[in-house]
Amino acid sequence: MNDLSPQKLLQHFFGYDSFRPSQSAIIDHIMAGKHAMVVMPTGMGKSLCYQIPALAIPENDPSIVLVLSPLIALMQDQVDSLTRRGIDATFVNSSLDRDSRLARYQALASGAYRILFVTPERFRKDDFRQALAGRRVSLLAIDEAHCVSQWGHDFRPDYTRVGEIRQSIGNPTTLALTATATAECREDIYRQIGIDSSQIKLFHEGIDRPNLNLDVVPVYDEEEKMGRLCSLLRDADFRGGSVIVYFSLIKTLERFSDQLLATGIDHVCYHGDLPRKIRRRVQDEFMNGETDLVLATNAFGMGIDKEDIRMVVHAETPGSIESYYQEIGRAGRDGLPSRCVWLYAQEDLMTQMQFIEWSNPDAAFYTRLYQLLVEHGEQCRAFGLEWMNGQLQRRSKHDHRLATAISILDRHGVVGGPRPPDCFDVLAPLPPLLQDDVRLAEKKRRDQQRLYAMVQLAAEQGDRKDFLTRYFSTGTLTPHHGLGDDVQAAE
Repeated sequence: MNDLSPQKLLQHFFGYDSFRPSQSAIIDHIMAGKHAMVVMPTGMGKSLCYQIPALAIPENDPSIVLVLSPLIALMQDQVDSLTRRGIDATFVNSSLDRDSRLARYQALASGAYRILFVTPERFRKDDFRQALAGRRVSLLAIDEAHCVSQWGHDFRPDYTRVGEIRQSIGNPTTLALTATATAECREDIYRQIGIDSSQIKLFHEGIDRPNLNLDVVPVYDEEEKMGRLCSLLRDADFRGGSVIVYFSLIKTLERFSDQLLATGIDHVCYHGDLPRKIRRRVQDEFMNGETDLVLATNAFGMGIDKEDIRMVVHAETPGSIESYYQEIGRAGRDGLPSRCVWLYAQEDLMTQMQFIEWSNPDAAFYTRLYQLLVEHGEQCRAFGLEWMNGQLQRRSKHDHRLATAISILDRHGVVGGPRPPDCFDVLAPLPPLLQDDVRLAEKKRRDQQRLYAMVQLAAEQGDRKDFLTRYFSTGTLTPHHGLGDDVQAAE
């Protein structure tokens, strides 16, 4: 099959007669050994841009396409889809037991697999690096590339090591893929991966999805919000397809679930507090059509490629334009009219502002946590995270800065893992970044700026798609008159 043209490979493995506009140009560019940044709406076929080059590798060539991907569930779904098509692909991540992981390392070292999905964190493991060392990486694909940038909406410190990772595998041709990257975010991605902007071609397909109808419905309180939601779910124009209703808080999701069941609206729920098996079952039921309505937090959606989602409702305000755009992008992938409704209550801004506080500990908090782990490690192990939280702050037992800080320490390699008991093992000094209040405050300011953009979107009187286009072109927007009152009310 390897002597076939990209179009023939597309027909044979994927059953399509032709590429979408620009897919062919991107693939030709990559196969010529040139770097590319691809900004393309969710569901428009970004993954083909590395899958076709992988299929074009000759049979006797031990080269491999390496895909850096942020989510374990997303890897599983992608690999399942590829293997069903007869494509030799696999993933290595923490979901594997030791025997399965070692078997894949052995197969990798022996020349198996055309496509390998891993997280950047996998490069911390010596045995993985050794297994990969004998293979030539012909293409490095960075999926959800906004994660590379500290200004992206899903910043992960290990993604800042992509430049180092890329160097360790021979500086291969590199493809960065995302649906949500502002101009500033793109420049930061280029810098982080170590490629000058003049050496990487931007393929920007815009963000417009013509079949999506974007509505913002102001509501005063939760009672009005519930009434609006029930009306939306009974709208005959959007029956016959699937619906996702997004929430920020699990407790709000559960309250709405109880009320919907009481009114006879059947559904399933998905959130991070559910056991993994239940989450997987809910996702499978939704994907195969056994259920057509899911209430979910933003933990649901990555890897969801379902064509007939007719409506996405935000029952609570998302924290950023980037998150909002990712989530509405799951609607209408079949090209048919679909509705995206945001039930906007100003009180929801307070929730998101609290999230920003929790996700941005300052340098003093990191220092206190580090000292607690170093000087009182035995007590930390004995009494656990709740005791630690009490030692670090007295304001509220619901203050979640500790969870954020431990996660960040893990990603920087300071502690042995993100959860007990590994998180009590101190492995390295506190890095300068986490002691730099100026840089930490700048990240917090950017998070606040992204939330403020959501307020601007709610107040937009013109075409909201034009608003989104302006935002992703520049990353900043001119404040509208009167919007400061909205933010002040939330404070």
